[in-house]
Amino acid sequence: FIQHTSASLAINENADPTVRGDLERHFNVLAPEGAPYFQHTYEGVDDMPAHIKSTLIGSSQSIPITHGRLNLGIWQGLY
Repeated sequence: FIQHTSASLAINENADPTVRGDLERHFNVLAPEGAPYFQHTYEGVDDMPAHIKSTLIGSSQSIPITHGRLNLGIWQGLY
């Protein structure tokens, strides 16, 4: 669980870095920084897009711990 209103956590493929880049580009299309229709911009042009992304992605994950380490699948990573 991440205790921040404009951050999120996701488990996804971590073997190929292009996955993370593609996801970032896609979410930046869905919630672009500096969009003129955003009113909540007190903390900068990225503030409201971050709130939208955290709503879509979520703020928590359940991850098993084995021997004190995250027990993710071989290709998985926590973003």
